[in-house]
Amino acid sequence: MNIDFHYGVVYIAARVGGMTAADALTVAHACQYVDDATTRGILRFKGGETFERFATAHKLFDYANTENDQNRLVWTPFHFLPAGEGETIEEKAICRPDSEVAREVVRRAIRQRDSETGLHRLGVTLHSYVDTWAHQGFAGIESPWNRVHLLEAQDCTRKGWLASLQLATAHLIERIEEDVLTVALPVGHGAALHYPDQPWARWHYIDGRNNFISRHNLPDFVQAAEMACRVVRAYLAGREDFETQAGLPDEVRDALTHLLDTNRNMDDNERLRIVCEWVKAGRIPGLKEAVPTYIAKGRGSWKFKATGLQGDDDTGDRPEWTSAFEESDYRLFHDAVKQHRFVTTQEILPARGLRIA
Repeated sequence: MNIDFHYGVVYIAARVGGMTAADALTVAHACQYVDDATTRGILRFKGGETFERFATAHKLFDYANTENDQNRLVWTPFHFLPAGEGETIEEKAICRPDSEVAREVVRRAIRQRDSETGLHRLGVTLHSYVDTWAHQGFAGIESPWNRVHLLEAQDCTRKGWLASLQLATAHLIERIEEDVLTVALPVGHGAALHYPDQPWARWHYIDGRNNFISRHNLPDFVQAAEMACRVVRAYLAGREDFETQAGLPDEVRDALTHLLDTNRNMDDNERLRIVCEWVKAGRIPGLKEAVPTYIAKGRGSWKFKATGLQGDDDTGDRPEWTSAFEESDYRLFHDAVKQHRFVTTQEILPARGLRIA
């Protein structure tokens, strides 16, 4: 899923689920920031203080990196949550929608609702949870299950420059591109390109075990929003049985389904803009307000507000440590990330017979 869902739709689900606008913003921002927190390592302050950060995503050109141990610590707990089903490690690592592992990860986050990182932890958790619908069938480790062959889609354009080519030429290029990516991107859904993250997409392919896989994203994405709303209601009530809570009202579900189906710009930031316009205009029943602009990097970002730093490479920069840093969203997010990663990789997955870290 992209920013239109992780920030825009999660904000809607949180507000409809009963959160204040301020808390919903924190949750939605943390949910999206999982895709943007690419700086890892120790943050060093001028006075000698240090703070450890874990990257929750790779930079764009690192997606194909072959450092499988690092892939496991990034893609597996945050983007391709394993279902823990099957016999081999490759089978257990496959992401399945709304798996029991995913539900346990959610329950652990709800259990920590009263901690200082509660909202940020919920946002991080919702990112990995809703991604189980989009990333189903793929794994965050190098695996034959991630291979994609004969990839085709309906009502989708692959890339802008392909639109002007004749159909036969486009199909030939797609086949070549697909074969190259299957080899070059052995982790996650890289070989499936952008299709898993497009809310409206209908597509199919042959996986690494020669199984025919047919996908229609829209009902999956709507179900993910439905469950996110249930999670928020349970979080606010302090109940771990989130699956029994009320989901989206029918009129909200219908409006959101229409929005996700018709908002088809290939630029996910443009799709987010449309989502925010709908909320501001009151086109989501019961919700009419401005959604604050999301800033991932630079001035106005969580990192900048906490440290004054703007770039990804901050190894040579040493900001002043202040008490404000301890209260910042940036610090709370990274501590929530540590908690989520530990609980997922050291407790929940080993209990399912999957040790990946």
